[in-house]
Amino acid sequence: MDKIDKKILRLLQQDGRLSNADLAEKVNVSTATCHRRTHQLFKDGYISEVRALIEPEKVERGALVLVGVVLDRSTQESFATFELAVATLSFVLDCHLVAGDFDYFLKVRVKDIADFNKLHSEQLLALPNVRQLRTFFVMKEVKDNAPLDF
Repeated sequence: MDKIDKKILRLLQQDGRLSNADLAEKVNVSTATCHRRTHQLFKDGYISEVRALIEPEKVERGALVLVGVVLDRSTQESFATFELAVATLSFVLDCHLVAGDFDYFLKVRVKDIADFNKLHSEQLLALPNVRQLRTFFVMKEVKDNAPLDF
C-alpha cells in the first residue's frame, strides 16, 4: 500500500458515494488505474464493505443504549455460546468482548425506553450464560462512527 492507496481509502471513508472518475481526479490517477487500485483494496481486505449510514431518528431508532454484560462463567464455551446467540439479534449493532468489570458491551438502538424494556425482559435476559446486565442510556452522542485516522 502506498500513499495513493491511503488517499483512496481516506476519501472513500469520507464519502463512499464518490464515483470512480471523481476519485481518480482527486488522487491524480487515470480512471482505469483508480478502478484497479480500488478493486485491489477490496480484494486485499482493506475495504470490507460500503453501505449507507441511516439517520436513526428517521427509522424510529433514536434511543442509543449501551449494555454491559457479565457472564456467569469465563470459559471459551460460555463465550462462544453467548456470541452465537447475540449474533442473531438484529437490534444489537455492536458486540465487543472487553477486559474489566464486564465481559461484553453491546450497542443497541431502539425506539424508546419502553421498546428497550421489552427487548431487555424478553431477549437480553434470555441470552445464554448471562449473570448480569447493566444498562446505560446515552444522553448525547458526542462522536459516533468517526473515520479511522491513518
